[in-house]
Amino acid sequence: MKIDNTTAAVVTGGASGLGRATAEALAKAGAKVAIFDINEEQGEAVAKEIGGLFCKVDIMSEESVLAGFEKARAAHGQERVLVHCAMANRKGKTVGRNKETGELIRFPTSDYEFAILGILVASYRVASLAALGMGGLEPLEDGERGTIVLTASVAAQDAQIGQVAYGSAKAGVNGLVLPMARDLMDLGIRVNAIMPGIFGTPLLGRLPEKVLDGLNASVPFPKRLGKPEEFASLAMELVRNTYFNGQAIRLDGAIRMAPR
Repeated sequence: MKIDNTTAAVVTGGASGLGRATAEALAKAGAKVAIFDINEEQGEAVAKEIGGLFCKVDIMSEESVLAGFEKARAAHGQERVLVHCAMANRKGKTVGRNKETGELIRFPTSDYEFAILGILVASYRVASLAALGMGGLEPLEDGERGTIVLTASVAAQDAQIGQVAYGSAKAGVNGLVLPMARDLMDLGIRVNAIMPGIFGTPLLGRLPEKVLDGLNASVPFPKRLGKPEEFASLAMELVRNTYFNGQAIRLDGAIRMAPR
């Protein structure tokens, strides 16, 4: 898909990290970008910086996501590009010990359900609502009407201890890709996912230097954390290259996560 000033795009989680870098890259290419995020202050600042639109959206709420799409489409028209980076998660071991009492405790089903809702269900929600709108657009070259990029994780394939919810939810995101791409093939809408490894997001930036050094050393090559702009670069290629469809791609410096 060619990206220019007629292209409307939505980026969830666009206020920071991987989403922000992707929103910036799309705007630089000329797209009209709407940022969906829960962080109003940061989202407004990024939107102003890139000449885009901020929509305060809670991906856990169908009503909030619908309102976000309504606002974005009123300003920019129907989006042809969706890059979904936002998520909500909780972590814990399936069964572990209480550090104070030594008692065996189980990761609550409610916490597991929260992660599934915040990662897997939210990915379906945002992608399917975008596809519903894209399906009514006039087709471009090759009959393409839109493209969707989801964010999985290397944890979908080698999740660590304490990532039972995160790992299985992200594996579910990978599992969405091919059937959704097949569901949408007659509408000319492509679906792909990126599995980032350890990236230098603001969240990781708060870790102690010694911990960061260890993370850098754990990556085979290059021996550093991924840069958000490298994620954005792959997202842009998935948007532009029409023959990418139904793929979940690792972006990780060849890392394979150890159990802990």
